This record gives sequence, C-alpha cells and structure tokens, in this order.
Amino acid sequence: MRTLLIGLLVTAAPTAVIADDWPHYLGPTRDNVWRETGVIEELSAGGPKVLWRQKIAGGYAGPAVADGRVYVADFVSGADPRAEVYDRTDNEGTERLLCLDATTGKELWSFKYPMKYKISFPNGPRATPTVNDGRVYVLGAEGRLSCLDAQTGTMIWQKDFKADYQAKTPLWGVAGHPFVDGDKLICITGGPDACVVAFDKKTGKELWKNLNAAESGYSSATVIEVGKQRQLVAWHAESVNALDPETGKRIWSVPLKATSGSAIMVPIKHGDHLFVGGFSHQCKGMKLTAEMARPEVLWQGTTKSGLYPVNCQPIVEDGLMYGVCQNGELRCVEIATGKRLWETLEPAANVRGQCATAFLIKNGDRFYIFNEKGELVIAKLSRDGYTEISRAKVIEPTGVCSGRDVVFSPPAFANKCMFVRNDKEIVCVSLAK
Repeated sequence: MRTLLIGLLVTAAPTAVIADDWPHYLGPTRDNVWRETGVIEELSAGGPKVLWRQKIAGGYAGPAVADGRVYVADFVSGADPRAEVYDRTDNEGTERLLCLDATTGKELWSFKYPMKYKISFPNGPRATPTVNDGRVYVLGAEGRLSCLDAQTGTMIWQKDFKADYQAKTPLWGVAGHPFVDGDKLICITGGPDACVVAFDKKTGKELWKNLNAAESGYSSATVIEVGKQRQLVAWHAESVNALDPETGKRIWSVPLKATSGSAIMVPIKHGDHLFVGGFSHQCKGMKLTAEMARPEVLWQGTTKSGLYPVNCQPIVEDGLMYGVCQNGELRCVEIATGKRLWETLEPAANVRGQCATAFLIKNGDRFYIFNEKGELVIAKLSRDGYTEISRAKVIEPTGVCSGRDVVFSPPAFANKCMFVRNDKEIVCVSLAK
C-alpha cells in the first residue's frame, strides 16, 4: 500500500516547468542562458512554427520580453538598411518604442519622438530595452534615454546624454544597454567626467558620475563579486574600470584601448578570471581575487590566441569561452590561458567576413545560435569541438555589411519562443516541444 501510494503521488505531481522572461540584453541573469524547460532539442525539416509577424521599421536593438509583452525599438525614416554607410550621415525620422502583445504580436502602445541621426549606419536604435519593476527604459542611438510606464507607455522621466552631459555620440551610435542594479539605472553616457552615470531608476535623479574617455565605446556595465565586495565593471574605449556601484568611486583601472573605439562586449568574470576583448586582436585575460588591489594581466591576445568578439557576447562555462570572433569564427578558448582549442565557421554558414555575427544562447546541454543569415542553429559545444544538430531559416537578412546580407539584432527567448527582428518585421517562432 505504501509503495502504491508513493507511486500515485509521484504520478499526480505536476511536472516542474521553468518559465523565464527575457527582460533585457543577455537575458534574465545577463549571461545568455535560457533556462526554460519543455523546449525542442532539434528543429524539424520545415523549421519552427511562426506564431506571428508584425511590421516594424529599422534598427539593431534586440527585443525584450516581460509580463506577456514584447518591447522593441525602431526608427521610422527614409534610410536604406542595405546602404553601407561608414561615415557620419544625416538622417531624420522618428525613434519609437513599440509594445506588442507577446501572444499575438498586436500593438498595445507606442512611444515616439522626432530624431536626427548623424551616425554611421543610421538605420535605428542599438540598445535593447530594459524592463524592471513596471518600467521600461529605452535608449536611442543619439543618447535619448526614456523611462516609461511598461503598461501604458506614459513617460516618467527622460535624459539627453548630449544636452545633459555634453556627450559626443560615437560614430556608430549610442549602444550601451541600460543596466539596473538595485534602485539604480546605470548607463555609459560618454560625457566629460561622466562616462558612467548612475540614475535613480524611479525618478531619473543623478546619483553619481565618474570616468573620462575620449571615446565611450559601445559596451555596457556589469556588476561582479570579488570576495564580499561588489564591483561595477565598465569598459570604455581606453580602459577597463571597476567602480563602487553605490558611490561611483574608482577601485581599479586596467588599460585596454579598443581599436576604432570598438569596445562592445560586456566584461565577463568566471571564477577568479576576468576577460575583456574586441576588434583587431585587442583582448586581455586577467586574474582578480579579494586579496588583489587590481587585476593581474595573465595573457594578451595575439593572432594565434585569444578571442575578439564584435557584435556577440561570449559564453563561459567550465573554464572555456565560446564566442564568435571578428571574422565569424566560432572559437573555444581557455579563459585562464587564452589558448585556442578549436574554431569553425559552420555556425556563420561558412562565411568569413568583417564583423561576421552569430549570437550564442545556452539551454540545457545545447546552444541555440542565431546567425547573421537569419538562421537558427542548434548545436552542442564542448572542449572536443562543434557538433551541429539542426538549422532553419527564421527571418530574412535586410541589412548589408562588407557586401554580405546580414541581420545584426540579438534575439530574445521566452515563453518557449524566439523573438527576433530585422529592419522590416519582428517574428515570434515557437520552440515548444
């Protein structure tokens, strides 16, 4: 009887299902890990089912998904997304934030304002919206930061990095994703003595500001723990810096000059190791412990070692970094030494090219890779190599880079779905079993 009763209880118990939102860049815990269960482990021959499509305008900003809604930023203008524009170019239009129903794609509200771009590739916003505590924060390509009511779209407060902090818009537009830490919203503004600014997330009041840089770059800040101390780490185009997240006081600084100002990735800490890197063989692997006043540089990248991410954030597990380098090579690198264990161009459709892009997201024992051709790839990655399981086309590449048709927007994963956009539409596809 006891055995029968236990069997009935186990049978009747509900299956544990994890459901996550994707409320900001890099996912709920900012590590590019998608923890939902009940999702497919292999794509069917026809690809994933499209649940809805919604027309939008241009932009590189990825969508955010929270509380049954999708938030996506775009720019309505006459810009041709297929034009390769490497100099600052005037382009007038309307920056928007659209709020869509996550189940149907229906537009619930929009927030918009006129804007003039003077940037390279002037197609639209770069920064993924951030949703937190009933508010959504959206940052435009010319530094207009808006805090809105997430349900209604009503503006709560607003900042202008150029007017308020005398910041110069980087060549490729303002791209640092707003980052919430407790009651603070932290942004890379780029202004004099205000490269990094912390705002009260509710009121917009400035709490502190710090750092100077000739070029602010395109990265966003993150918080790491070193022993019992929390450190806010920010990479601008000249150095990697740690600040006290409560006061903004500098703790340490390590020089790392980004070629062409291209400081893009968010710094990664894994155990006692810290990694930062980017375009043109600029990267450093460091060690940082509670006993150290500043990081020790263990290795620097060469043409035969290291990792140089451009548009894509690497993932680290078990001491190994997986990331897409500046020309499209997916590489496996030891974070402690910089040693490359293997590389392949397969995820990027075997195409080598400048700034070639494929976004890596981990779920269970698989990686879900969205490449610049608009394909979703499911694969396994390990110290031994890359094993592709399946791939399918999910959206058309509407942009162009170095003569290649591309889509450079990071996807969001929530509700057992993938949400992804180009310069014409946003698409929701089901990845449920």
